[in-house]
Amino acid sequence: MSFLDCSCISHTQVQPMDIEECYEDTGQHRSGPGSTPAHPTVRCGDGNIAPLSAEPAHYQFLVELGWGFNNLSQVRMARHTPTGQLVAIKQTNLDECTEEELLQLLNEVFLSRRVRHPNLLTFRLVFSSCCQLWVLTPLMAYGSAHFLMRTYFPDGMSESLIAYLLYGVLQALDYLHCMGYVHRGVKASHILLSEEGRVYLSGLHGVYSMMREGKRMRAVFDMPHHSPALLPWLSPELLQQDLHGYGVKSDIYSLGIAACELVSGRVPFQDMAPTQTLLLKLRGLHRCLTDTALFPLGELGALKVSRSGVDSGMGESATHSTGAPPPATEGPRSPGPKNHSATLHNLVQLCLQQQPERRPTASALMSHAFFKQVKRHTRDSFLSLVYPAVPLSSSEVALLSSYPPSPSCHSPTAVTAGCAEPSWDFS
Repeated sequence: MSFLDCSCISHTQVQPMDIEECYEDTGQHRSGPGSTPAHPTVRCGDGNIAPLSAEPAHYQFLVELGWGFNNLSQVRMARHTPTGQLVAIKQTNLDECTEEELLQLLNEVFLSRRVRHPNLLTFRLVFSSCCQLWVLTPLMAYGSAHFLMRTYFPDGMSESLIAYLLYGVLQALDYLHCMGYVHRGVKASHILLSEEGRVYLSGLHGVYSMMREGKRMRAVFDMPHHSPALLPWLSPELLQQDLHGYGVKSDIYSLGIAACELVSGRVPFQDMAPTQTLLLKLRGLHRCLTDTALFPLGELGALKVSRSGVDSGMGESATHSTGAPPPATEGPRSPGPKNHSATLHNLVQLCLQQQPERRPTASALMSHAFFKQVKRHTRDSFLSLVYPAVPLSSSEVALLSSYPPSPSCHSPTAVTAGCAEPSWDFS
């Protein structure tokens, strides 16, 4: 039975799908230059994760993490009471979804059954209760790279941290590309960091397969959903929509834009009209990384937090619901303008080549000189680079333990400790 059998009309109960049990070891089928075997013993989360149950009463909602999927999904941190395990739960009201949105949900769930990689954030469990679709994932305690920048690094991150994050993203992209998928949504809000320091790439709802009847297409022509909001990150060939189409190298361009986003703390083209952005991209006249600030280094705290679920991914924006992190205006600020290394300049230049055939593959980029620093450090040493950022810890959650579980349907209200803004904006 498909999870969409609980349609807006029938309200039939969805059969629980334990994604871990449904996995096949797809790593053995992976091939391609520079490919590395998948990790069949690594589950979707860090460490050994206890089995979760498909019973809403077994979950105690603690804090609201954000919104996503065109504002139809609410994401909250919850405790699985039988085991005490903390998870992230995304609830989507199926009654409010259009047919197209239901198909996107179906694609994301099926993709979580097909792909398996330690740097991809996939689902742990999917089930329904009443009109709500429940999707459970491991908790990303540090949130997204976008959230870290808004809260702690408003003028950009250090190159060591950027290298660590992008290297994890490249590992996920290399796997997806070898499996015949193009991500089409690489950006800071889709780059998540767990408490143990593992980098995850999310945003699988926008992934598109290049396989047709068992054969890999040289190019595809599908336009991503909500493409106007994704415009800053989309490649010129994808936007051009001509007979040449686009391929996996489109993700490499998006990676270059994401690198500029992490460096400056601002999204390139963010303040431009869509038509101006489109023309600059198609003509290749833009500059996204220089040693002088392209954007005013003013206060970022006044920026409105997106709740659309489109302008951010399984992780963007705002402050923790517990109120623990300081406001962005009180946090440490990096000096600007900055002097960037030659290797970073070269990496961005390679990614933003106008012609997709001139961009390197994800596998080739992992050997770039910019990422040599990643191999010299451990995961723990890189976590020190996110200081003063702190993860959602058990001590914070303990303050909210006395609250009862929320109802399982009709947009239940999470305990937010008096904070009006969510910490992430998932999609």
